[in-house]
Amino acid sequence: MVDQTLSQERRILMAMRKTLASIIRDLTAREPMQAYPLSEATVEDVKACFDLIAARERELATQEGLTTRELPRFTDEPKSA
Repeated sequence: MVDQTLSQERRILMAMRKTLASIIRDLTAREPMQAYPLSEATVEDVKACFDLIAARERELATQEGLTTRELPRFTDEPKSA
């Protein structure tokens, strides 16, 4: 499986990113006039967490020789030159 090839740190970062995104999604107001439950400072802290996670993921990718331009591909997608 893919999880077996990923380092423990990468799996932790992926889980943290997905969990933070789910929390924000769950807290997002469903009604237009409903107040947002998080303070502006908390929103900025969450953004900072996303930035740190992304930065560390880029560092790990660089250490593993991957580039940020690599995108997932379908198995039946023709390979470009």
